[in-house]
Amino acid sequence: MRIGHGYDAHKLKHGRKLVLCGVKIPSGFGPDGHSDADVPIHALIDAMLGALALGDIGGLFPDSDEQWRDADSIELLKIVDVIISDKGYVIGNIDITIVVQSPRLAPYVEKMRANIANTLDIDVDKVNVKATTEDKMGFTGDGTGISATAVVLFEKQE
Repeated sequence: MRIGHGYDAHKLKHGRKLVLCGVKIPSGFGPDGHSDADVPIHALIDAMLGALALGDIGGLFPDSDEQWRDADSIELLKIVDVIISDKGYVIGNIDITIVVQSPRLAPYVEKMRANIANTLDIDVDKVNVKATTEDKMGFTGDGTGISATAVVLFEKQE
């Protein structure tokens, strides 16, 4: 088995789309970034790459490369999934935590789980997504940023 941990954070900017785990969430602001800045998917990609000592998202999809400008992070996740599969591993489970003061994400969590499961072709019971606030503390609490962590467990294919 291999375990990976990932983290991502972005400033929030008015006029940007809020896309989390590939789900568009109504909001007047979203993460500022080179791609669609899907923070939990970026954390998951880092966790997946880290589990197999393959670096991080910035090494594979550098923001200095215009090819990745406004990229759909779900498409990036599909690329990483192929890399992991080619190395002979399958996903045991995924656990993601999203930290943002607003909007409330609870109504979207099940759709996020299903979207990740469908993208990675795994059972939804292998994917957990949680959302929390930091009670108005720090950059996520004051509404200027969003962060996410992800943990993934891989098992060697038989």
